[in-house]
Order: sequence, then C-alpha cells, then structure tokens
Amino acid sequence: MSQTLLNHLAFVRQVTITATQGLPEQALDYIPEGFNNNIRWNLGHIFVIQEKFAFQFAGEPMQLPDNFERWFAKGTKPADWKEEQLPTLDELLKLLAEQPVRIQKELQHRLDEQVKAPLTTGNGLTLSTIEEFLSYTLFHEGIHFNAINTLKRFAANSL
Repeated sequence: MSQTLLNHLAFVRQVTITATQGLPEQALDYIPEGFNNNIRWNLGHIFVIQEKFAFQFAGEPMQLPDNFERWFAKGTKPADWKEEQLPTLDELLKLLAEQPVRIQKELQHRLDEQVKAPLTTGNGLTLSTIEEFLSYTLFHEGIHFNAINTLKRFAANSL
C-alpha cells in the first residue's frame, strides 16, 4: 500500500499542476461573486495543508516560505491580504512539484508510524498514522482541485 499511496500523491499533484500551468495572473486572482478565495489561494492552501499533514504531524521540519501560513492557512482569504509580493504561479507550481518528492524521500518508510498528536478532522475522521494523514490529503487536494476548476470556468467567462 505504501508505494501505491505515494504514487497517488504524485499523480494527484501532477493533475493539479497541469490544470493550472500557464494560467494568466488575472485568472489566478479572480474571485467570483459568492466565493471567498481564488486559484492562487487554493494552490497555496494545498501546499500548506500537505506540508502540515505530511511533515508537522510526523515530527519533521516544515518548509513553509515566509507568510504562507498567514496567506494560505485554513480560514484565510485574499480579502485579508495587504499589498504584498505574493508568490507567482511558477513559484507555487515549483513548490507543489517538489513536495511529493520530499514526502517520498522523508516518509516512505514511516507510513505505519503513529503520530504524537492524532487529529480529528472537521468531518469527524481521526488520523493517527502518517499514512492516514497522507491519505487524507488526497481527499483535501481533490476538494481544492474541484474549486480550482470551478474558478477557472468563472474566470474564463468573465475576463
């Protein structure tokens, strides 16, 4: 199962990257009426949550660039961003592409390991092993992949 999970993480991540490569900045930052976030936020959020679920809960150091938690953590939104230098699409995609490689290298032999502090998700699922945390990130990324595709359609019709 371990290699299958790691293969799925890499596959899902590549699908996310492919879906967003080459998008114009206007599409990245477009927020349709009734939405709180944009494509840039969804990409950063996917990175931040996977970083936490893969590395923080495994007791490993996270590699979060400055301000990423403030910009992309759960509960954040672009409306709260100040006039700052946000990461470009290329920067986000580079980070997203490197993350599954780091997960494979650092955690492939630790998937059955119990974490020190299990987490119960907002949906009521308790995650106790590194494998359970990584498996959950597939679901999480799928939710945000769908949001990205929805936002792409809105942006295409509005820009």
